Amino acid sequence: QVQLVESGGGLVQAGGSLRLSCAASGRTFSNYNMGWFRQAPGKEREFVSYITWSGGSTSYADSVKGRFTISRDNAKNTVYLQMNSLKPEDTAVYYCAADGRYWGQRVGAYDYWGQGTQVTVSS
Repeated sequence: QVQLVESGGGLVQAGGSLRLSCAASGRTFSNYNMGWFRQAPGKEREFVSYITWSGGSTSYADSVKGRFTISRDNAKNTVYLQMNSLKPEDTAVYYCAADGRYWGQRVGAYDYWGQGTQVTVSS
């Protein structure tokens, strides 16, 4: 089992920045590929970004490319999502996810999920 706890969400004005953190516990964090997803009210959960276990590969949704940066610190068992130039359409609950084998955009492929952190961007 892997337990994931997100933090760092909040209310920010358009154009502002936030850094989300996801702290993992329970298993060897460096064995897991990590993803960030988000879900806006009335919408399906969607892919935001992923990073492989070593940090050697990352990917981003087109909607956040150039504005968001994913990173991880395996010594701290934490994955981060730096979000810059935030837009109102980035408003959502943000979730981190972990999987020991899969890395990619498919929501259903990740085994472990956090409870989410709310990000609200005002215009």
